[in-house]
Amino acid sequence: MDINIIGVPIKYGCDKDGVQFGPDKLRELGISDIIRKNGFNVYDMGNIYVPNILDECKYNWHKRMKYFKPIVEITTNLAHNVYTSLKSNSFPFVIGGDHSLGMGSIAGASKYFKEMAVVWVDAHGDINDENTTPSGNIHGMPLAASFNVGHPQLTNLYFKGAKVKPENVYIIGARSLDPGEIALAKRLNLKLYTMDHINSMGLERILVNVVENIKKSNVDGLHLSFDIDVLDSALVPGTGTPEKDGLNVEEAKLILKHILSMNMVTSMDFVEFNPVLDEDDKTSKICMELLEYIFKNLTRV
Repeated sequence: MDINIIGVPIKYGCDKDGVQFGPDKLRELGISDIIRKNGFNVYDMGNIYVPNILDECKYNWHKRMKYFKPIVEITTNLAHNVYTSLKSNSFPFVIGGDHSLGMGSIAGASKYFKEMAVVWVDAHGDINDENTTPSGNIHGMPLAASFNVGHPQLTNLYFKGAKVKPENVYIIGARSLDPGEIALAKRLNLKLYTMDHINSMGLERILVNVVENIKKSNVDGLHLSFDIDVLDSALVPGTGTPEKDGLNVEEAKLILKHILSMNMVTSMDFVEFNPVLDEDDKTSKICMELLEYIFKNLTRV
C-alpha cells in the first residue's frame, strides 16, 4: 500500500504559535523511515500552502471566528489533496498543524466514499460552532462542521452538505467539553466516550463496542483523527491545549490497535504536535513512538 504524507502547517485554527512547525519536525525525526520500515511505500506530498496572516487580521473575515477565510481555503485545498490521494489508491496520512484541518481531511474522504465513519480521538469534542465557541478558535469546530452543524462555508466545505452522519461518529477520550458541545452531543445522541466513561466502563469494553458498531454499520470508509492532546498533559507538554487526567501511552496504543486492526481505516490525521512548546523532546519522542505503532498496526485495506 502507498502512504501519502500530506503536511498541513496551520496554526490559525488554534491561534497558538509553534504548531505550524509540527509537520516538518515529524519529517526531521524520520516519519518516512518509520513508514517504509513497516513495509509501505511512502510518498511525501509536501505541505499544503498556508499564507502568512498577521495576528491583527484574525477577525477580518468573521466577527466571532478567527482566520475564517484562510482556514476555509487551506482546508478546501487539503480536501482535494485527500480526495486525489484516495483516487490514486493511496492512503492519505495528514500531519498537522492544528485540528481545524480535520474538516478538510473528512471532506476529501467523504467525497470519495459512499458513507463515512469517523473515529475522533481527542481531549476535546471539537463540536462547537460560531455561536457556542468560547474562544473563536476554529480547531474547536471541525467535527461539528463535518456533520453539518455550523457556518455554511464550513459545513459546505469542498462540496455541499454533511460529510458524515452523526450516528457514524465516535469521539474517544474527551474531557474538556464546552456547554454548547454537551448540549449538541445530547441532542444528536452522539457516541461520545469521555474519560469518565473510560474510567467507569473500561477502555477495552468501549473499544469492543465501537468496533462492533462500525462493522455493523453500512460504511465503506473510515477516517481516524488522532489529536495528541488526548494524552495526559504531563506526558505531552508540546501541544497547544493540554488537558490533565488523560490517557497514558499504552491506552492510546490500545485505541490505535483496535481501530487500525479492523482493516477498515482508509485515511488518518495526526495533529496538534507543537515542537516549540515541547520540553526536552518529551512530546516528540512519544509522537514517534505512536507513529511507529500506527504503521506497525495499520492493515492494508
